[in-house]
Amino acid sequence: MASSVALTTAFSTLPSLRQRPHSNHLTPSLSYPPKRRRFTPSLQHSFNVNTKHNWSPKKLSNVSSLVRASAAGASVTPAPAPAWQGAAIKPLLASIATGAIIWFAPVPNGVTKIAWQLLAIFLATIVGIITQPLPLGAVALLGLGVSVLTKTLTFAAAFSGFGDPIPWLICFAFFFAKGFIKTGLGNRVGYQFVSLFGSSTLGLGYSLVFSEALLAPAIPSVSARAGGIFLPLVKSLCAACGSNPGDGTERKLGAWLSLTCFQTSVISSAMFLTAMAANPLCATLTQTSINQTIGWLDWARAAIVPGLVSLVVVPLLLYIVYPPTLKSSPDAPKLAREKLQNMGPMSSNEKIMTATLLLTVGLWVFGGVLNIDAVTAAILGLAVLLVTGVVTWKECLGEGVAWDTLTWFAALIAMAAYLNKYGLIAWFSQTVVKFVGGLGLSWQLSFGILVLLYFYSHYFFASGAAHIGAMFTAFLSVATALGTPPFFGAMVLSFLSNLMGGLTHYGIGSAPVFYGANYVPLAQWWGYGFLVSVVNILIWLGLGGVWWKAIGLW
Repeated sequence: MASSVALTTAFSTLPSLRQRPHSNHLTPSLSYPPKRRRFTPSLQHSFNVNTKHNWSPKKLSNVSSLVRASAAGASVTPAPAPAWQGAAIKPLLASIATGAIIWFAPVPNGVTKIAWQLLAIFLATIVGIITQPLPLGAVALLGLGVSVLTKTLTFAAAFSGFGDPIPWLICFAFFFAKGFIKTGLGNRVGYQFVSLFGSSTLGLGYSLVFSEALLAPAIPSVSARAGGIFLPLVKSLCAACGSNPGDGTERKLGAWLSLTCFQTSVISSAMFLTAMAANPLCATLTQTSINQTIGWLDWARAAIVPGLVSLVVVPLLLYIVYPPTLKSSPDAPKLAREKLQNMGPMSSNEKIMTATLLLTVGLWVFGGVLNIDAVTAAILGLAVLLVTGVVTWKECLGEGVAWDTLTWFAALIAMAAYLNKYGLIAWFSQTVVKFVGGLGLSWQLSFGILVLLYFYSHYFFASGAAHIGAMFTAFLSVATALGTPPFFGAMVLSFLSNLMGGLTHYGIGSAPVFYGANYVPLAQWWGYGFLVSVVNILIWLGLGGVWWKAIGLW
């Protein structure tokens, strides 16, 4: 058998032989006239093959003998085994172990068995999303599959997150970014920014940060601001500076810029009542809980000082601890102006893209008056791009990151929503309330503990609105009962309901958008998210506390 394989291998190195027309010669050629073929040195030496020789039966017999002899002594190198294409085993085992430990642990009093099982599946999915034995969408689908298989959720419940508008808004944002870059409009806008602020990477970052903050009060969807406007800008700027995901140049600019824009988007959302879709929910729950109204000016006045300080400090902090390798480029503005000149006037597709963006952003700004929500506006804008051919449906299907993000974000939204419906979040809130209330501390210390528990419990939520709806009223009621000034407590919890979104890559609508750009690894995203959360808490409760005292909030 080995000789047979070796013989086949040896003959495969020889050129094909066919009968030359009107001749008794065999020519080692695939075409006529014959061409001299290059043989491997070992065979050419063994056989002394030359196209000028006559190939008599005797010589052919000698060739066969030599081939058999060569094959007998030849060593055949086996083909390498195909690389494993499945899940990474150790991360997969870690995820399964996490779920199994919680699943078989005793169920606490006050918690239903089905809620505890869903918690086990949810935490196992989170561990899988962190360790990534498979791509994020695949991990999320496995989590949904287990929840359906174990009868923890029905199929309709498990996939109910796909009916939530936020994952779709994020998905559409990636399609907008595709058109923004494909038409060249992204490069044009990127070069404009570089020509104005590009001599300093830090200056470039601050220009985006404060541009987003200026738009925040007018666009109540942080997902729309991040995905429809600033993600395309970030990707275009990074491409213009030679920083692209997946080719080793992420740290040149893209990693720092995308992380900075994300972390500051949660700050700008906390600064205005109309800057995040769930902020009015905080105002409504405050009204029903303590019978006091949070107005737009009340919110903005209380948030403006700590918010501006955070917008200045956070980009600088990330610049120090997670620095871009491209720090200054004094020639960049000049080069950008040259690029703009070479691009010439706007093309028709660029004009269509610009008009579509203006239409969509206009609907985001005035959607409340026109009764058009953010995702409806995004669908309308995408329809314009598809009808005009600026973006094709095939290109949309090719945006794998968009569909992956839609999958895992919708899965987490569904699980988190049913953790609340099954009563687990209410049980957690009541347990915390009883614990803190029984410590006998001053209202300041008690409120500090409540604030930290409220903030960091957001690891279990994929939606700010879900977190607010589940825990805001309970925590505000307990804080008030322990002596915290009611209006002060409501304002602080409202601000933190935005800032806590920076902890993970799923905690607020802008998180999947910027994380999906693939500039920052997941472990670093979570690590720097925790670091920035500490800094934000110190700024908002420290400096903010002094400011709130000065304006009479407490």
